[in-house]
Amino acid sequence: MYTTETKIRIHYALTDQMGVVYHGHYAQFYEIGRGESIREIGFTYKDIEAMGIIMPVVDIHSRFLMPAKYDDLITVKTTLKELPLHHKIIFHSEIFNEQGDLINIGAVTLYFMEAKDMKRCQIPVALRLKLEKYF
Repeated sequence: MYTTETKIRIHYALTDQMGVVYHGHYAQFYEIGRGESIREIGFTYKDIEAMGIIMPVVDIHSRFLMPAKYDDLITVKTTLKELPLHHKIIFHSEIFNEQGDLINIGAVTLYFMEAKDMKRCQIPVALRLKLEKYF
């Protein structure tokens, strides 16, 4: 299993009139967590795209347990529970407030696809090799 943690400060523009984070922003929190997770093993989305691979989101789930509010410092815990061996990768997210309370659970599925023809492909070998040691 591969897990990383990313901290995000909630700024005013992310909140609604009640000072609560608008639900649509959670997809961005998942994305920030994914991006930092990939970065921590030595890659970026830009690196993967340079290999001719794109990674579109094909499925997203989110469960809201407690609100995040203006000026909260949240922690996005991003986990790969299984080594991606084929064309898809699933990032699981748990978001915690500063008190350590679990406030949101999410899962995002992405496909590895050849940018030139939009056909599914295998995980890039270099990325798989970096991830293997965690499983």
